[in-house]
Amino acid sequence: MDQIKIGKFIANMRKDQNITQKQLADSLSISDKTVSKWECGKGLPEVSLMLPLCDILQISINELLSGERVGECDYKSKAEENMVKLIKENEQNKKNMILSIICGIITIIAVCALVIIASYVELPVYARIIFIGLAIVTAIVGIGAAAMLEIDAGYYECPYCKALFIPTVKEYIKGYHTFTKRRLTCHECGKTGMCKHRIIR
Repeated sequence: MDQIKIGKFIANMRKDQNITQKQLADSLSISDKTVSKWECGKGLPEVSLMLPLCDILQISINELLSGERVGECDYKSKAEENMVKLIKENEQNKKNMILSIICGIITIIAVCALVIIASYVELPVYARIIFIGLAIVTAIVGIGAAAMLEIDAGYYECPYCKALFIPTVKEYIKGYHTFTKRRLTCHECGKTGMCKHRIIR
């Protein structure tokens, strides 16, 4: 989905209705920062908000996802195009999640191997230090790469308002987690809780 194009379209349709960001946000029971984020192309409305948003802006969901007005003759082709984009996005999220897991496993194996070599193989002191240094660098780079892939692999669902959002890298790193949930602050309602990781929108 072209978030920048959709964001500009939301802004234009809102202005056409003579509605401020604050008024639109109040109508949807969200913060005006969320509306601003959409209009800047930094995120998309979650599924539960799409229908009410389209009602307020007097557009169809197909037009919202296309980021433009759609004529009757183009309606079917645009709907199909949007469906294909959503499917591709979900497939890419699954691939990123698999790559994140693989990256994490390889990192653990590499770090363990380097630590074992540094600990049990007879080496000069400087060589042990080099192996320990390599283990630390490998851990940092590997965990960082796995984290970036996981952030890009889908969304997190707020346990309170059910909004879907993508955390910043800082939020992701700071939030403690289980295998399927991470403690994050929702971008929509502002509440902090254990947010479930969802690969598919």
